[in-house]
Amino acid sequence: MKGAKGKGAVKDKKEALKPVDDRRVGKRKADDKGSKKPTKKEKAAIKDPNKPKRPPSAFFVFLEEFRKIFKQENPHVKAVSAVGKAGGEKWKSMSNAEKAPYEAKAAKRKAEYEKLMNAYNKKQESTADDDEDEGSDRSKSEVNDEDEDSEEDDEDEDDD
Repeated sequence: MKGAKGKGAVKDKKEALKPVDDRRVGKRKADDKGSKKPTKKEKAAIKDPNKPKRPPSAFFVFLEEFRKIFKQENPHVKAVSAVGKAGGEKWKSMSNAEKAPYEAKAAKRKAEYEKLMNAYNKKQESTADDDEDEGSDRSKSEVNDEDEDSEEDDEDEDDD
């Protein structure tokens, strides 16, 4: 029984561990919040409210109409998930010929979206060019404040 290395030897080692040794075993401290990586939400840039919304796919164009019909037939069903599931099953069972009008509407909306995006991008480029012409990192309000100050100085000189 002398050669049996069992649970008793393990207990002695665990008792002998000091808090500093815990890190070597793989235990982490709970208070290491300073080294936290930024989350996706923190990384995401602020969205421009003027940017055009993406167009719906053919399925979502279909769902717009299907919701109305489904709610008329099933007024007691309030769950959004039920409408989505029923719409998905109906969409899968439809033939390509039945889906064609929805795909055409989606393509039309996509073309409109692309026109809006081109206009939006041109507008963004022109505002970016204006900002570069200014040649500084100051906001427009700071620049306007300086203009007002210089006008006041000019008026003071005229009074002399």
